[in-house]
Amino acid sequence: MKKIFVLDTNVLLHDPRSIFSFQEHEVVIPAAVLEEIDSKKRLADEIGRNARSVSRELDALRERGHLHDGVELESGGTLRVELNHRSFENMKDMFGEINNDNRILAVALNYHKDQEGLTVGEKRLVVMVSKDVLVRVKADVLGLLAQDYMTDRAADPDALYPGYAPLLVEDGLIDSFYRDKYLFAAEAGEQAKALYPNEFAILKDESGSKSALVKLNGDAGRLEPLFQGHDPVWGIAARNAQQRMALELLLSDDIPLVTITGKAGTGKTLLALAAGLMKVEDEHKYKKLLVARPVVPMGKDIGYLPGEKEEKLRPWMQPIYDNLEFLFDTKSAGDIDKILMGMGSIQVEALTYIRGRSIPAQFIIIDEAQNLSRHEVKTIISRAGEGSKMVLVGDPEQIDHPYLDAASNGLTYVVEQFKSQKLAGHIHLEKGERSKLAQLAADLL
Repeated sequence: MKKIFVLDTNVLLHDPRSIFSFQEHEVVIPAAVLEEIDSKKRLADEIGRNARSVSRELDALRERGHLHDGVELESGGTLRVELNHRSFENMKDMFGEINNDNRILAVALNYHKDQEGLTVGEKRLVVMVSKDVLVRVKADVLGLLAQDYMTDRAADPDALYPGYAPLLVEDGLIDSFYRDKYLFAAEAGEQAKALYPNEFAILKDESGSKSALVKLNGDAGRLEPLFQGHDPVWGIAARNAQQRMALELLLSDDIPLVTITGKAGTGKTLLALAAGLMKVEDEHKYKKLLVARPVVPMGKDIGYLPGEKEEKLRPWMQPIYDNLEFLFDTKSAGDIDKILMGMGSIQVEALTYIRGRSIPAQFIIIDEAQNLSRHEVKTIISRAGEGSKMVLVGDPEQIDHPYLDAASNGLTYVVEQFKSQKLAGHIHLEKGERSKLAQLAADLL
């Protein structure tokens, strides 16, 4: 059965090419959606960029015919811009306020009503597509089928790649591993052979008396011991197996892209900073440590704060400074600023100011990367110059961006796209180490 998909504004602002994702079905864009997109096109952020992209896509489709009559798409479906579709009459008794959400829902409801008088062969299923939960709830109240826009999801949130796997092996293999310092993946069974490059495994024998932490060397097809993280890194010692794995990735010079996810308090940012300081200050492997995070406001944005750029950025960058103060063991307020000014090799910046740059020979940490879209994360990773290492950290469950979720954000997208690449490594931290209270809050609240 062919379907009619009515798109909400947020779907187009999230993915400007979403109109091409519905195969042979009909896509309907209500006039109210065009008005909302028009109001966003002058914004200087990602939403404004997407609004302009949607405008260009629709303008290009005008060459195929009048949009209000419907134009054919390459997928075999059609696109129609609906100017009115009857009236608001069917909505007023349930949702009387004439706002844009209700106008969009009215279009979907009127299309649904149109199907009632048709034969079974003529009927089409009407689907309201929105990333706004309340719009989907309203659609359900109206008797409409409603769904989230799922096309760009990297993976199911409950099945995201964790970066490691438990492996049960035959008795004697772990003794062989400790003796030879490696174990061929083929010897450890089918599950070991299915590991991704740089994926970790926790080996346990059948008796349950022996275990080992290993990482897959994709080139050699071998499970090898962890070479890094045995000793404290800038005073920070790994407190659990996953943190050992994270340090292995962070300190390995042959892995230029590292992604770390985990709840608040699992040590993501602190471990990345400690490793970056060691590589820059102690080993001089990189010229500079660059730490950046997206400015995604929960209230007024950065332009409303007083002062110069550095003063405006300080509230947003304070979590980074807190970690640096801990690592440098500063005693009084202002000490960290003096230290950073004297060193000159550490730069704390907002992501807004690294676009367009080429960044060679630097250890780059992107904090709160879950608030980046696919386009933004591509732009950022492509800034990495020769000899640079890029580290993305964040918690996919804590997203402030209005059009992203745990499965569609840029961090999750990178994890899933790069998990099979030998130049990348990922680990998900599970155990909170900030404090017992912080761990309890992360689990219960």
